[in-house]
Amino acid sequence: MNQFTKMALEMGPLILFFAANATTNLMTATAVFVAATVVALSVSYIIARTIPIMPLIGGAFVIVFGGLTLYLDDDLFIKIKPTIVNLLFAAILFGGLMAGKLFLKLVLESAFKATDEGWRILTWRWAIFFVVLAVINEVVWRNFSTDTWVAFKVWGIMPLTMVFGMAQVPVLMKYQFPEEEGGPAAS
Repeated sequence: MNQFTKMALEMGPLILFFAANATTNLMTATAVFVAATVVALSVSYIIARTIPIMPLIGGAFVIVFGGLTLYLDDDLFIKIKPTIVNLLFAAILFGGLMAGKLFLKLVLESAFKATDEGWRILTWRWAIFFVVLAVINEVVWRNFSTDTWVAFKVWGIMPLTMVFGMAQVPVLMKYQFPEEEGGPAAS
C-alpha cells in the first residue's frame, strides 16, 4: 500500500468527522466517523490483507465509543475517547518499560532500526506525550464548545503529533544502527 493511500485511510475518517460536524451536528458527525472508520479498515484489509495494529486499535475505539455516543445519545463518550486511547497507549508503553519490554520497537522496528537505548528513550518520550495529549483533550472538551473540540481534535492534535514525531528524528539518527560498509558480504 502506498503512503498516500495509507494516509488517506488513516486520516479520511477524521476529516469526514470534522466536515460532517461543521455542516450538521456532533451526532451525525459521529455516525459518519464510525461508518468511515469501518470502511477505511475494510479497504485497508482488502488492499493489504492485514490491518496495521495502531489503526486497528484506534478504529476499535472509534466504533465502541462512537457506538455508545449514538446508542445513548450522549456526546461524552466520543469526547473522552481520545483521553482513554492516549492513556491506554501511555500505560502500555510505561508498563512495557517496567517489564523490560520495548513495545514501541515491536510496532515500529520494520520502519526504523535503532539500538535498544534509542528505543527506550523514544518509548519514554512517546508515553509522556500520550499523557500530555490526554490532558489536553480533557482541558479542551471540558472548557470549550463542541465545535472547538472537534476542530482542535482534527487541526490541533494531528499537527502536534507530527511535530512531536519529527522532533524525535534526532534520537533515531543518534541511535540508529550503523550502515554496513560495502553492502552484503560475499559468499
